[in-house]
Amino acid sequence: MEIIVTEEAANKIKAKIAGKNGCLKLKYDTEGCGCVVSGVSALWLVNELDDDDHEIKTNIGSIYIEKSKEVFFEETMTIDFSEKANCFQLKSPNQYLNPRMSLYDRKIVK
Repeated sequence: MEIIVTEEAANKIKAKIAGKNGCLKLKYDTEGCGCVVSGVSALWLVNELDDDDHEIKTNIGSIYIEKSKEVFFEETMTIDFSEKANCFQLKSPNQYLNPRMSLYDRKIVK
């Protein structure tokens, strides 16, 4: 699997996580969706990785994806940022996987 992060998205990610430790995950979130195939992709900043997380090396460093959720993603994807919509976008050569993707700080304060 390959993930390319555009310069615009890289700058926004760096600004949002500046000064914070943690790992960046591309999460296929199914909470509140009713069905596992109705999930929504999002970027999460987390304290720790889960046993199921798989590392994807990108042009801005590592992004992790749950191995069991890889089936919902494409082999080649791009994370971009839309200034007009003020959100991240997850694209593949064939489609938008999420044209309005958010980045959430899901770190647990201990």
